[in-house]
Parts: sequence; structure tokens; C-alpha cells
Amino acid sequence: MGNVSGMRLLTFLVCFLCGMNFAFAQNSDEGLHQYFYHGITYGSQAEYNPISYIINGGFDILQTENQSRNLSAIKYLTGVKNVIFNLSSPFTSIRAYGVKQFFADEILPISANKKNMQWLPNYQLHLIGGGMEYRAMAEWYSAHGFEFPKTASFITMAAQHFVNEVIENNGYVGRTVDPIADIYVFDPLGILLFSFDPVCEFFSQTLNLTDWSYQPAYNPTSGNLENAGQNFIMKYKFPFDKKYALFYHFGMNGLAGLSYEFRKDESFSLAAGLRNSELVEVTDETGGRKQTAVVLWNAGFFYDRNNSLLFSILVSGQRSYRVVTNIYPGLVSIAGFSPGFFVAYTTGRTIAFGINVSYVPIGLATNFTAR
Repeated sequence: MGNVSGMRLLTFLVCFLCGMNFAFAQNSDEGLHQYFYHGITYGSQAEYNPISYIINGGFDILQTENQSRNLSAIKYLTGVKNVIFNLSSPFTSIRAYGVKQFFADEILPISANKKNMQWLPNYQLHLIGGGMEYRAMAEWYSAHGFEFPKTASFITMAAQHFVNEVIENNGYVGRTVDPIADIYVFDPLGILLFSFDPVCEFFSQTLNLTDWSYQPAYNPTSGNLENAGQNFIMKYKFPFDKKYALFYHFGMNGLAGLSYEFRKDESFSLAAGLRNSELVEVTDETGGRKQTAVVLWNAGFFYDRNNSLLFSILVSGQRSYRVVTNIYPGLVSIAGFSPGFFVAYTTGRTIAFGINVSYVPIGLATNFTAR
């Protein structure tokens, strides 16, 4: 591939600035209506901020078992060059991959074949999840007194998604259409979709869409980033009994189940489904990189208050992170101090443990072997 040429870099920057200009044009001097961010000081929302958003979303792929969590093992420079290489010449990459195959795999939800369902995370994580995050982050900036909240949100979202593409690319060199579909198609559509208040009202009030991301922590001994991952949930309350709701948890997994409001504004949720365990290369007729997911069973139990997650336990068929528990700020108090914790049981009876503090974007972790 060689170095990214000046013309390609210029093309990429022009596309970025056009998007930023669109977001800037939508800014308002008036405070945004809070559909997704409510300034809650406990649970998952207490830890929601631009840096934690970038870490959880950017390093989300580290949840897969064939991806090292050691930050020094990631080939950042190769990833940056290759992502810009493809984003700056999108039509060439699409033609190399195959235009028809690009739309069938990445854009149109017409295939139920697992190796051709790259469109599924595009709709879930970029169109809906990414669109919601754009609005939620704009509300965060507005609530914290920033003058141009939507522009700030666009820059934050662009940074998070670019980091995500770089980490996913890692050491691969060559043509790939995945960042093209994500950044040039679904991210702008998500921003546009969630720029309309009726859409935000529907997703926030009817579907109760919100962010239930993990609590990332760095282990200075191993160099690992532990417990990073971006998750979303939706709850649709039954019309005949508002205490019960259909529940869907999605990110690197897809869990469906039921939610029960056992006390005012407090709910238990139980769900089961599948999770992405590994991303593997697919060899077929396409002229570029193509990956599909190896999936395993996954189940979870969740406790939230006002849609802010306080406790979760997830069990899966993975070798690593077979059982992982997250306890968020506000559930456990020690002398008036309420941090967040996570405990994960991994392979070889190894346990990862971490502690997080509200508004500090990353915690500290350690590993030890259970006897």
C-alpha cells in the first residue's frame, strides 16, 4: 500500500470537515432537550462522558477472543494508514470488492447467511446505536455548558468510530469496505436520523434506548485494557401491563428477554442469546477483506434504576471472560464513597478485577489466579 498519499489524506479530511460543517449548522443556542442523557449520578450514566465513550466504543473489538487485550500488541500506525487508504479511495475499494457484493453484504438487509450479514452490526451499532450516541453526547455537552454541543458531539463520535476502525483493522494491509460502509453510509444516516426530535422521542420513550457500556480499566502490570465494550439496550413495555417489557441487549452480543419493574423506576431484566466470540477471515469471490463472526451462547441478568445500569452479570461459552460481573457506582457505598467494580473469570482460573470512579474515564485493573 505504501504511505497514504497527500491527495488521499486531503480527500479524507474534506469528507470529515463536510460532516463537521453539517453538525455545526444544526447547533442551537438553546439547551437541547434531554432524551438520552439525564445527568444521573449513579449507575452506568454516572460514568458516561466523551473519553469513556471513545474507549468503550473504540476498543470494543477487544472483547473477541482472537484479539489481544494488550494495548502494545495493536498495530496502530498500520491501522491508521490502511483505514485512511480505503476511506480516501472508497469507490476503488468498492469496485475491487464488487459493487453488487458490497451492497448485498454491507448495505441491504437481504441475506440471512452469516458470512454475508455484515449489514446487521451496521444497522444496530452504527445507524441506531451510533445515531443515539451522537444525540446523547450532544446532550452531555449541552448539559455541561458547551457552546456548540452538536459539533462537539460530531467530533467525539468521529474520533470514536475512527479509533474503532483502526483497532479492528490492526495489522491488515489492503482493500476493505467495512470502514466505508460504517463511516460514509451508516454514521451519517444515524446522525441525520437522530437529529429529528420525534425520532429521539420514539427511541427514548417508547423503546427506552440507552447506553449500558462496560467499565474499562487498564492493568499496568500486563498492559491489558480490561472490560472495555459498548452495549445498548431497548425495552418495550407491554400495553396491558407496564411493569413488564420486552428487553433487548446488543453490542458484541444480541440478547433477548424480559424486563420486570419490581419497584418504581427499578427493574430486573433477564435475557439470553448469542455473542461474537471471534472475527475470522472469509475466503470467497470478493476482492478485499471480508470477516464473519464465530458466535457462542450468552445469557445475562441486569438491575437498573431509571434505565441507568447498576448491576449486571453475563455468562457465555467463551474461554476468556466466561463470567463477568459489573457493579456500577451507586450500588455499593464505602464510607460515603461509591466506586464501580468489575470481576471477570477467564481461562486458567484467572480472575480480572477492576475499580472505576465516576467521571474518571478509565479505571485500574489487576489479575490473579484463583486457588
